[in-house]
Amino acid sequence: MAGYYFDEFTVGRVFKHPIRRTVTETDNVLFSTLTHNPAPLHIDHEYMRTHSEFGKPLMNSFFTLGLIVGISINDTTLGTTVANLGLTEVRFPAPLFVGDTVHVETEVVATRLSESRPHNGILTLEHRGYSQHDVLVAICRRAVLMERAPVGK
Repeated sequence: MAGYYFDEFTVGRVFKHPIRRTVTETDNVLFSTLTHNPAPLHIDHEYMRTHSEFGKPLMNSFFTLGLIVGISINDTTLGTTVANLGLTEVRFPAPLFVGDTVHVETEVVATRLSESRPHNGILTLEHRGYSQHDVLVAICRRAVLMERAPVGK
């Protein structure tokens, strides 16, 4: 198990995840198709060339969000998450395009024991995704119900 137990997280700790990912047109079209999102801003090069300030399709923002959270899992909560409780403060301050390479960092912003589940704690993480130019392309806060360390660990 690669993930940490709730008790092992400290507020202020920042994880700089070693996994990087170059996003592809296949990622964008497949994700947009699987989620029934026919918006031309993701899948229509000609539309974006002639009708957009960007000149080319944008990566689907929900793909980007899933990617930045997914990249974080192995280094933080793999095998110790009980459930995701919610995402807040989701923003996409800059566009992400096909061919960009994403890197991610995660900061522990809050911890508290669960009032209703004594074997669990609630962890709040802030995930930040950057392009290869270190431009912030996505940010969110994620509340996670976590396992506490077994007695004796």
